[in-house]
Amino acid sequence: MKKNKKAIVVGASSGIGKELVKVLVENNYKVGLTGKEKDILDESRNGYLEDVEISCFDCTIDNNSEKIIELVTQLNGLDLLIFSAGIGNLNKNLGFEIENQANKLNVLAFTEIADWSYRFFEKQGYGHFVALSSVAGLFGYRFAPAYHAAKSYQISYLEGLRQKAYQSDKPIYVTDIRPGYVDTSMSKNKKRFWVLTAENAAKQIFDLIVRKKDVAYVSKKWQLVAIGLKLLPRWLRKRM
Repeated sequence: MKKNKKAIVVGASSGIGKELVKVLVENNYKVGLTGKEKDILDESRNGYLEDVEISCFDCTIDNNSEKIIELVTQLNGLDLLIFSAGIGNLNKNLGFEIENQANKLNVLAFTEIADWSYRFFEKQGYGHFVALSSVAGLFGYRFAPAYHAAKSYQISYLEGLRQKAYQSDKPIYVTDIRPGYVDTSMSKNKKRFWVLTAENAAKQIFDLIVRKKDVAYVSKKWQLVAIGLKLLPRWLRKRM
């Protein structure tokens, strides 16, 4: 069957990104995968040889724009780009080196790829950029201040792109997906509630992409947490 649409998933070697690839292929997309672990990308490609192209690179080191352009050429087009890459560490003692790891991927690489995607879709005249920010972007947290701040940055940046897309009068969409707890390697050994499997999260996210939502929580019940956080007084937030 001929694939009707082309998508790229940045950060497809694990977690939600890996599961999103499966959902996209099942829904008639040809998909480009990016990640650092080539063996895992090759494994993900097994069974989808005609439907998947891979590009192994590190978003924090390599020239992301050039790598994505190469992947677009391999796919022969691009309709949807999903930024699913992310890193966060509990950092009780802080320290710039650990904090800056989060900045390099969640801020610098995100910005380069988001900016490239929007400009590509604007020139093309259509397209959909999706990023997985986080409920964590709605508040600061003493054990992971850079991660929470970076996710807040992503939320604000996506809002700016969404305004540009609206003003362009072109069918360009920008979706901010804010997951709560998802059972991935990043969330191991943490106290959690309302935990989704990566598979279920990916299915929900694809539904939100199809509906072209501006902002959405995965699962939807995390929107209640978002409302609650906005209502918390400053003196109480300080004690979190």
